[in-house]
Amino acid sequence: MSAIELCRTAALGGHVEACEDCAHARVAYNSCRNRHCPKCQSATRERWLADRQADLLPVPYFHVVFTVPAEVAAIAFHNKAVVYAILFDAVAATLKTIAADPRHLGGEIGFLAILHTWGQALTHHPHIHCLVPGGALADGQRWLGCRPRFFLPIHVLSRLFRRMFLERLKTAHSRGRLRFSGALAQLDDADIFAAAVRRLRRKNWVVYAKPPFGSPEHVLAYLGRYTHRVAIANSRLVSADDSSVVFRWRDYRHGNAPRQMSLDPNEFIRRFLIHSLPDGFHRIRHYGFLANGCRRSRLATIRQLLPVSERVFGEPADDVPLVARLPRFDPTACPCCGGALRITATLPRWRAPPVRLWPDTS
Repeated sequence: MSAIELCRTAALGGHVEACEDCAHARVAYNSCRNRHCPKCQSATRERWLADRQADLLPVPYFHVVFTVPAEVAAIAFHNKAVVYAILFDAVAATLKTIAADPRHLGGEIGFLAILHTWGQALTHHPHIHCLVPGGALADGQRWLGCRPRFFLPIHVLSRLFRRMFLERLKTAHSRGRLRFSGALAQLDDADIFAAAVRRLRRKNWVVYAKPPFGSPEHVLAYLGRYTHRVAIANSRLVSADDSSVVFRWRDYRHGNAPRQMSLDPNEFIRRFLIHSLPDGFHRIRHYGFLANGCRRSRLATIRQLLPVSERVFGEPADDVPLVARLPRFDPTACPCCGGALRITATLPRWRAPPVRLWPDTS
C-alpha cells in the first residue's frame, strides 16, 4: 500500500521535461514499480509482449479457463502460496494428460497459464486463464492439429481437474502444509477436512473454452489484457471520497450487465489487498513445448513441420512487428506538438524510504 500511495508523487522524486520545439514543460514523478500497482504495468507489459511475439505460431489459439468452487477459494485465502501452486500444478497436469491421450490429440501441447484471483466485484475468486496453441507435437517429429474450433472436451477436463486438484490438496493437508483460522479452524481436523473434500467431489467444477482467436493481433491483444492486470484498473473508478468508493463492474450472472458498486473506503482497500500475491510468487507460467527450457528449439521444430498451406492466419502485411503496431504511449513525445521532450532538471526524493518499505516486484 505504501508503494501504491507514493507512486508518481513527489515522495519518490522525478524530473522536469521540456519540449525542444515549443514552450511546453511538465513534471514527471518516478513510479514505484510494484507489480500490484495499477499505474506501473504498461512498460513491463510492452516488453513482455515483445518477447512473446517471437513465440507465436501460425495456428489457432484457444482460451481455456479453470475455476474452483467458493469453498476452495476460502481455503486458498488462508494458504495462498500453497493452494495457488496446487492450482497451477493441477491445471498443467490436466491439460497435458488429456492432450497426450491418443483419443484426443496424442502429443505434447504448450500453453501459457495466468493466475487471476479476483472477480468483477473484487471478491476472492481464484482462477487460471490458459492460452493454448491448437495442436500438439507428437514424438518430436509430427505436428497434430486440433479439430476446427475445438480443442479438448470440456467435461473431461473438468472432471480430471477436480480429481487432480483435490488429490494434491489432500496431500498438502496430510503433510501439514495447510493452516486454518477463524471459521475454517475446524478444517485442521483430518476427518472434518476429508468430509469437506468428499463434498467438493460432488460439485461441478467449471472449466470453459472460448472460440479460437483469429489473428496474431488478437492473440497479442488478449495477452495485453490479461497478463499484467491488477485487481482493478483506474479506468473503472467512478468517484472516491471519505465516505465511499464507486467503481464500475459487470454482473456476469445477469447477462454481463454493466453496474456500479459503492463500497466503504476501508472495505474497498480490504478487497484490493486480498489479491496481493505472496513474495516471489510467479503468476505467469509456461508449460509443455512453451516451457522456458525448451521453447526455442521446440518452436523451431514446429514451424518446420507446419506447411504454409495449413496456416490459419498470415504474417503481418509489412515488416513492422505486431507489438510495434499496437497503440502505445510515447513518454518522450510532446503532447502539444509531438516534438521531443528533454530532461532539464532532476527532483530528489523528499524523504528517504525506510528499509524494505516495499519490495521491487516488477
